Amino acid sequence: MVNCCGLLTAQKEPVPLKSVDVELEVRDHVATVVSTLNYENKEDKPLEAVFVFPLPGDAAVCHFSAKLRQTQIVAEVKEKQKAREDYDDALSSGQQAFLLEESEQSPDIFSMSVGCLPPGESASIRLEYVTELSVQADDGLRFCLPAVLNPRYQPQGSGGSGSGNAQVTSTPASLVPYTLTFSAQVSSPRPVSRIESSCSLDPLQYLNSEQTKATIKLAAGHKFDRDVELLIYYKDAHQPTAVVETGEATAKLGTLMGDPVVMLSLYPEFPQAVMSSVASCGEFVFLLDRSGSMGAPMNNSKTDQTRISSARDTLLLLLKSLPMGCYFNIYSFGSSYEHIFPKSVEYSQQTMEEALKKVGEMESNLGGTEILRPLEHIYNQPCIQNQPRQVFVFTDGEVGNTKQVIDLAKKNSHAHRCFSFGIGEGASSALINGLAKEGGGHAQFITGTDRMQPKVMQSLRYALQPAVVDISVTWDMPKDVSVTVLSPPITALFQGQRSLVYARLSGQISEAAEGCVTVKYSLAGHPSQNQLQFSLKPAENTGLTVHRLAARTLIRCLEMEEREPGQQQDDSVRKKVVELSVQSGVSSAFTAFIAVNKDSGEAIQGPLVRRNVPTARLMACSMPYSLSLCSAQPSFKTSMMLGSAGSSAPNSVQYGMNSMDLQSAKSTSASFSRGLFGSKSKKTVKLSGTRPFDIGECRPCQPPMDPLLQVVSLQKASGCWDLAPALATALGKTSEEMEKPKPASVNQEVWATILSLIWLHGFKMDSQEEWELLAMKAVSWVRAQNSPCVNECVEAGNALLGCKVQKDALGL
Repeated sequence: MVNCCGLLTAQKEPVPLKSVDVELEVRDHVATVVSTLNYENKEDKPLEAVFVFPLPGDAAVCHFSAKLRQTQIVAEVKEKQKAREDYDDALSSGQQAFLLEESEQSPDIFSMSVGCLPPGESASIRLEYVTELSVQADDGLRFCLPAVLNPRYQPQGSGGSGSGNAQVTSTPASLVPYTLTFSAQVSSPRPVSRIESSCSLDPLQYLNSEQTKATIKLAAGHKFDRDVELLIYYKDAHQPTAVVETGEATAKLGTLMGDPVVMLSLYPEFPQAVMSSVASCGEFVFLLDRSGSMGAPMNNSKTDQTRISSARDTLLLLLKSLPMGCYFNIYSFGSSYEHIFPKSVEYSQQTMEEALKKVGEMESNLGGTEILRPLEHIYNQPCIQNQPRQVFVFTDGEVGNTKQVIDLAKKNSHAHRCFSFGIGEGASSALINGLAKEGGGHAQFITGTDRMQPKVMQSLRYALQPAVVDISVTWDMPKDVSVTVLSPPITALFQGQRSLVYARLSGQISEAAEGCVTVKYSLAGHPSQNQLQFSLKPAENTGLTVHRLAARTLIRCLEMEEREPGQQQDDSVRKKVVELSVQSGVSSAFTAFIAVNKDSGEAIQGPLVRRNVPTARLMACSMPYSLSLCSAQPSFKTSMMLGSAGSSAPNSVQYGMNSMDLQSAKSTSASFSRGLFGSKSKKTVKLSGTRPFDIGECRPCQPPMDPLLQVVSLQKASGCWDLAPALATALGKTSEEMEKPKPASVNQEVWATILSLIWLHGFKMDSQEEWELLAMKAVSWVRAQNSPCVNECVEAGNALLGCKVQKDALGL
């Protein structure tokens, strides 16, 4: 009989993982993360504990070790199949063994196996990785410790159930049976101005008077209902830098680990005149996730707006901000996919209205998350001449075929730019970052209390900027120094965004020597360049961080090359990856960390009991959300989250509830959608032991519409507004009050448009990122009318609305 004391899962199985302690060290824009996982076997039989967990998709895992009593065992990197065989051999011999491997489907999921943990024994597992911090639109640096691992949807026929794929055991976030502690130390040449987080933090503490070093801790009692995200802000804007790191003393010269490596951080600055212009062409394709999990609230709060509702409001802003003369289409996907138009159409009042009507009807009711097929369909459409294709992907990122999706984006990178958005906790960083990186676009994550709209509009601004083309990087080095670039070529540059380049240096390098890198490119037909001069003197106290990040970059490039058609028959690239992974001690898809305690004395007797340690997941489709969001055919993810072992079949979700539960759930659903669009789809719920119950074509009572979205929704595709009663209501006036002060020589559309602009500038400056582009379109429309009395209109409009907005501020 199993002794069920200590930690238990929701299924009452003992959990040998007691706690996770994480220490983060940030140096400027590079992070080193050390996680310590403490296991204890409180059962009366030897255990094998298996823990499947998320890591950042671009992390370079570089250390794995175990401490048993006073014995420290450091793992080594081996070819994956060999490591698995060594692990199995050790367990069959009664030895303790530890295995850490990356999922073959997605580089942001790892599986850790702790084998042969005797009754009453403890083990402390140490995992270390390094990663670069991404730059946000507001100049913050983002670090994310994934604490949530949602089930990944595996498309049919994708072969996702093979041995290389870790099987996720998950439990609701509120029931995670182990604790998390987290502390961070931040240092930079520049002062740290603040650190923000979606989680509760203890107050920031500075470690020196210059405020260039600071420490912060996660407040006690983290609920595992969200990833641990930090946004770090330095006092000065980011500057181009170069860090040279000396090679490992024991490594052979002429190899990656033996030679010095340089990491360049490039921040291109584009001419303001070019950046202020907005493209008037392009094909904009929006791809929206409508899987069941998109029905979850944005901020994990039952009263918060759902992901799908926020996405609908965002599409409203996007459609209103598109330039006249462009083309667009909207796709949505789940287990199947739909499109509003058979092919991209020219943007006009008619096509915009038709699209907005369809957007308003979109719900999270299309099942699983099969993103590959709609992307293939989009890429197979012929490009429109002189209309550069820009693809915007909105998803909560719960897919199992991540590498296939990223490979598809890379294959079509010559014909589009991809802007990706990870919505909610647990979105796959490998998928979101990979799509943007290979698609030459930009990635954004929307978590915690983030609003989706400002981040998406920032990316639309990037998409409307002239594309940077003909990018080249040239090196000017001392005559005895040669450079081997390890990073793939730069394919995209955006104002204020960092590009990283890694290179290996060889030859005779004196500490006084200097190098120079020149980045040349063409922007809006104008050749430009940025230069960075740097010292070749190695930095101090960096360890091998830069080498490991460079190795990770090269490994990822080679892995992608190995997946290209025809390469599977040639294992030379795979051998290169294994060799580089073993040499650098950095994980890859083809290697694993293996540690065996060969000094454990007597063999451990008795059969091993396997325990799967659950990771946190969000109840995206559990009650009460499912009642308002599940269709008659629940999605794969809905069934997986709601169904327990031996419960209802995959295509039926049964709820046991009485009429009071049903009424409560119906009223709860009414608070979910607070944006412009309400829910009008028919809902069906199957009660235990009864026929399906039809909630009906009801639209729950909606809270008042957001005034900004109300005003925006009335704008025409051309950029103007009509002087209509609906606009008067949105601006808080009657129709008579709106019409009376209008100058006689000005037509109604010009007057209504100037009033709307004054209202936006007078009352909604805190949301300027969201309406800036559509306001620019409105200003262009007013100018094109050559209307008299614009000054008089501005004065009268200010008087009517109680504002003091200057004509120059409006752009008129």
